[in-house]
Amino acid sequence: MMPILDLPALDATPLTREPYDHMIVPGFIRAESRDAVTRDFPPIRKHGLFPLSVLRYGAAFTDLLGELEGPKFEAIVAAKFGVALAGLPKLFTVRGRCAMKDGKIHTDSLDKVVTLLLYLNSSWEAGGGRLRVLRSATNLSDYAAEIPPVAGTLLLFRRSERSFHGHEPFIGERRAIQMNWMTDAASRDREEARHRFSARIKQFVPFA
Repeated sequence: MMPILDLPALDATPLTREPYDHMIVPGFIRAESRDAVTRDFPPIRKHGLFPLSVLRYGAAFTDLLGELEGPKFEAIVAAKFGVALAGLPKLFTVRGRCAMKDGKIHTDSLDKVVTLLLYLNSSWEAGGGRLRVLRSATNLSDYAAEIPPVAGTLLLFRRSERSFHGHEPFIGERRAIQMNWMTDAASRDREEARHRFSARIKQFVPFA
């Protein structure tokens, strides 16, 4: 069985240090696997992040998650960022749609060590919704890189007090997997419980 992820492409991509440690890898999902993975993406009708425990998805998406959890991928990421990741708990969440309020500038919480964003839209023509690697907390137009959320594009960054990111407003389908290496299991469990609670509320609130 051919791997879904292009680990050699990740290994060949240099770490960018400015404005903070990050990597962008287009085509990280191999071309021959993209259709199957996007087909098996979980159906999500509300905006926000959803934990895997409340979603249903197909075999190719399951296989993708398995490779993201694998030791080979983790070892490359750890070596690139110079941080020990082995044994750290991982938090998976999935986004299917964006609302107007999404994309505000932030750095991620202190209990996140490295953040992964893997995009899964078949194409992207909109001006909004393109994640920006920002140089400050105040200016969305001052960015070092802009990432369209097209299928297979990977962003990795090490969380820090300078890891500002965000995007211009967009309403509609915007597919992404987010995986975070967390500082400890308690932080992972707390975040997952928060997202599960939010998912339950959205079942009963039409416009949530």
